[in-house]
Amino acid sequence: MKIVLLGPPGAGKGTQAKRLAQRLILPHISTGDLLRENVKHVTPLGKKAEDYMEKGLLVPDELVAEMLMRRFDSPDMKKGFILDGYPRNISQAKTLDEMLKKKDDKIDVVIYLDASERIIIQRLGGRLVCRVCGANFHEKNMPPKKKGICDFCEEKLAHRSDDNAETIRKRLEVYRNEVASLIQYYDEQKKLYRLSGDEDPELVLDKTVQLVEKLDDTFKV
Repeated sequence: MKIVLLGPPGAGKGTQAKRLAQRLILPHISTGDLLRENVKHVTPLGKKAEDYMEKGLLVPDELVAEMLMRRFDSPDMKKGFILDGYPRNISQAKTLDEMLKKKDDKIDVVIYLDASERIIIQRLGGRLVCRVCGANFHEKNMPPKKKGICDFCEEKLAHRSDDNAETIRKRLEVYRNEVASLIQYYDEQKKLYRLSGDEDPELVLDKTVQLVEKLDDTFKV
């Protein structure tokens, strides 16, 4: 099963994607991780991406799509995957559909994890970010192995300067305006399912697994 997880910052999308991947034994694809892996292993695509990143520019959609296409060709993708962080807009969603169509495949289900403003502010206020590799942690929900130190590159973690209530509210408004057409796109395809991200992470995970099992009984675990 090919699953896309959507949701505003702080809804728990990244955490749920990783845990769901473990429960369903499916690869978890995060575009952020994919970029870091390509840069770390100095792949041709990684070199191109690093040029943009060093200049403080966004990596072009076309480059990210090419990385995804190559990842889709990996042998471990045959049973399916969980895609986290992509697509972010209609253009990327259509690109994703075109990539999979070339492989006679398609996205099966899109799960939108929503959360209340109160919960999102609470969660993002405890977020820790590695300024070197970009990895995310949380003081309470997903703490690093060593306090204040990144698990991956062992650099110091810090709170993002924009993780304050006022800025978070503005980011949420922007996100919801941008994602509205994307939600409609998948809703019209009868692929969109909504779940609340306000609840305890384990309960959200159980409900997500139950949804997947209902849609495809080969995933009963």
